[in-house]
Amino acid sequence: MSLPRSNYDPRRVCLAPFPSWSLGKHKRTMGIYLAGGLFALANWTFLDAAILSAHAHAPYDDPQIPPPVHVSFVDWVPGISSLLGLLIINLIDKDRVRGDEGFGDARAVWRARLILFIGFALMAGGLAGSVTVLVLKYVLKEYAEQYQYYGYANVSQNVALMLSAVVLWISQSVSGEYEYNLSI
Repeated sequence: MSLPRSNYDPRRVCLAPFPSWSLGKHKRTMGIYLAGGLFALANWTFLDAAILSAHAHAPYDDPQIPPPVHVSFVDWVPGISSLLGLLIINLIDKDRVRGDEGFGDARAVWRARLILFIGFALMAGGLAGSVTVLVLKYVLKEYAEQYQYYGYANVSQNVALMLSAVVLWISQSVSGEYEYNLSI
């Protein structure tokens, strides 16, 4: 498939350009707050599981049996990976990824896109790692539901971090209430 010569731009990577959304006067601010709320919810969920694991005690009917599993460093690694991915994704200048506003250097646009890909790869790796930890550490060993919660909290943390990154990316990419797009 080829584009008409008038629509062809050699700097473009994708055929479909980024959409330009206008969400209204305060919707950009609400999107940023929603992303922050998802970020807080993600980390609160996992910290709840970690604190619950640290204070887990033996069953009341048999005090000689210790809890079978605790949250360890392996459980923290996927969340750290997703958090680094979120930071990398949101530190990228959106205009540089698009190649707009005088960023004529093709290498700078390519590097920005590569770093953006690395950020998304870290987030995808964090999600895959959390699902792997859930299955291998909690589900296959058939622990009680109260111990499987540690794995579910890990997966939900990574999903919420990914959603937070997407919402923040979209919220920061829309035109703000004080921005004007003038064209001749």
